This record gives sequence, structure tokens and C-alpha cells, in this order.
Amino acid sequence: MNKPRITSMESTHIPQIAALELAYFSAPWDEASIRGELDNPLSLWLTAVDQGGAVLGYVGSQSCFEDADILNVCVRPEARRRGIAQALMIELERRLLPRGAERITLEVRASNAPAIRLYEKLGYLQVGTRRGYYEKPREDALILQKQLPKDS
Repeated sequence: MNKPRITSMESTHIPQIAALELAYFSAPWDEASIRGELDNPLSLWLTAVDQGGAVLGYVGSQSCFEDADILNVCVRPEARRRGIAQALMIELERRLLPRGAERITLEVRASNAPAIRLYEKLGYLQVGTRRGYYEKPREDALILQKQLPKDS
């Protein structure tokens, strides 16, 4: 299987992203909300697409000054364990640096061991917990954060 291309989110990706949101998140973003991110100067969303243009995964973020927050990361189940989430995260960090981001924060379900392992591998550290943050099922969120390297 060929390596997916990582690109900025385009309007043609939105229906596929919304379908993934609906299938895999308990509080999914709808198409209108995702589309709004295209016009938000604080947002940066990336997609991993195959040669046919199918969205295999995506990551969405919003930044304010030196702080960036990852909103969602998702990879299609059939495309998992191929390094797509890691590639998306690394490219997101690379693109956030010139925007002035100094640290990235995200929340992850406490039970999501594969995602936690990935984030730790990428240098994220737990800085807190949000009790009962997630619904369906109710679960705590671990707050993870990574300091980005400063330009030399």
C-alpha cells in the first residue's frame, strides 16, 4: 500500500471527515462546524489522503499566540498501525512552528492506550486530568502537552 499524502484540509475532504467524526467520536463535529475551520485563521487541519483522494486520517488544531490545541485526531481503522497518526502529528508540529506555537496541548481518553503511547513517543507529557470530560461513556481525559523547540 502506498504512503498517503499529507495536505491541508480542503473543502472536498469535509464530508469524509464528518463521516469519520460521526463514526468514531461521541461528540462529533458536523460538516458545517468542520467547514468553518477553513475560514478560521486560528485553525490548521491536515489530512492524510490516499492516491484516490480518500481521507485516511486527519488532525485539527487551533492556535492562540504561543498555545496550540489539538481538537481531534482520527485514522480510519483499516489504515491504522501504518504511521499515519504519527505523520499527521509531526507535520502539524512542523507547520505550527512558523505560526509562533511554543506548546501543544491535547486531551485523550484515559482508556485510549494506543493514542497515549503515540503521544508519549512524540514527547507529550501528562500535565493534568479533566474528570468526567468525555461522555458516551463518561470518562476522564488526560491533558497532555508538548513544548516545541524554539528556533535557533
